[in-house]
Amino acid sequence: MGNITPVNRRTQIPCSLRAAALATPDAPAILGPAGTTTYAELDGRVSAAAARITGEGLAPGTRVALLLEKDERYVVLLLAILRAGCVACPISTRFPPEGVAASLRVAGCSALISDEDLPTAGVPVLPPDRLLEAPGAVRPQGPLTVPPERPATIVFTSGSTGVPKAALHTFGNHHYSALGSGANIPLGPEDRWLHSLPLYHVGGLSVVFRCLLAGAATVLPGPGGPLAEAIKLGGASHVSLVATQLRRLLSEDAPLGTLGAILLGGGPVPEMLVDEALERRLPIHTSYGLTEMASQVTTTPRGAPREVLHTSGRVLPHREVMVAEDGEILVRGDTLFAGYLRSGGGVNRPLDDAGWFHTKDLGEMDEAGYLCVTGRRDNQFISGGENVQPEEIEAALCRIRGIEQAVVVPVADEEFGERPVAFVRSPGGQPPEDLAKALEPVLPRFKIPVAFREWPEQKGPEGMKVDRAAFLELARNFG
Repeated sequence: MGNITPVNRRTQIPCSLRAAALATPDAPAILGPAGTTTYAELDGRVSAAAARITGEGLAPGTRVALLLEKDERYVVLLLAILRAGCVACPISTRFPPEGVAASLRVAGCSALISDEDLPTAGVPVLPPDRLLEAPGAVRPQGPLTVPPERPATIVFTSGSTGVPKAALHTFGNHHYSALGSGANIPLGPEDRWLHSLPLYHVGGLSVVFRCLLAGAATVLPGPGGPLAEAIKLGGASHVSLVATQLRRLLSEDAPLGTLGAILLGGGPVPEMLVDEALERRLPIHTSYGLTEMASQVTTTPRGAPREVLHTSGRVLPHREVMVAEDGEILVRGDTLFAGYLRSGGGVNRPLDDAGWFHTKDLGEMDEAGYLCVTGRRDNQFISGGENVQPEEIEAALCRIRGIEQAVVVPVADEEFGERPVAFVRSPGGQPPEDLAKALEPVLPRFKIPVAFREWPEQKGPEGMKVDRAAFLELARNFG
């Protein structure tokens, strides 16, 4: 079990890194290609880098961007920015140069830490090695605390629809997110969580905060290495995966015996994939989360039966969930973000009068409190006067044997206004007429796609949500 204990909200939050360095200084904090870094060593390196960040003239409250490949340096610098009292803004390595400059502008960053020479619209670039000189042997001197309301990170939403927004999180958001996760999936100093998601994604950040709070080790895989190999070499006990990653591991028949918990998120997990994982006796947890709630909101418990794992689980501690009369999922609680940054300055926190954040996700809550997410309100379209929810069609397609993934988007139709078109990933190949026939018993005719396209392998990078806008553009470009 982890060393996770509730804290009094009227007091400051203990710095998890310093607490772990004092309690278990010689325990591994980071395991990766660069070797092992203990908690005492990590705490010392973070303090030294924080001093250099301050020496660069970056005052507390300053927003500092990070654009680096995921490695030990990234983790040290992320934590150093926070220890210096600044706000860390991880930037996606997938952004084009103009996207990086736009992100820096929207987030109001005063500096960028990066190895790359990029156009930054006047924002100074700090080479990481300038901030990371070895501090020598340093032992932590005493506990540190942080105000829960202090701004900590800026995370850009995944952009599944529309333009990504810059979401501001506090220390309290990340702390209570980790607390609630640990109450459901035990994590302790003996455990190792493989870091398999990007650090610029809230799911990747949450792994770091969970491990720090529990005194567990974060395992960093080598660049470009197979996920199965990283699990084996790192001796991982925990891992966070999206459906694509789990599917790949199952298809490779990867040895996953060291794992005690597999947290699935980042979007819907097909029921057939859940069933296959259960047949292999894998310790999976399905979940629902969002950037605005600092990662997980609901998650299934350990040893949940098949029917429960076909849901997104029950609400975790320090969160609240309600399904409105129109089916929209509403959330609030200690993990709810501080708001979206406005490009002209300031923060917008779009809540209703009762403090609920309207997610635009649609779902149902059963009598036992298990949440089933049925889709996104802004994905819905009208065909011949009927509402069509793409996720319903996608789920039906993924229940057909041989279909690994599906995305449904609308295309213009002179008679019906819009009709559904499906992109399907099927390694064995499935004739369109067979797919249409397989859907006839489970869907009304107006929901059966008018065309089935092969899955474009260049779309939907691993670890991120599907880019529906890109699929929509592809569908419109077909004759």
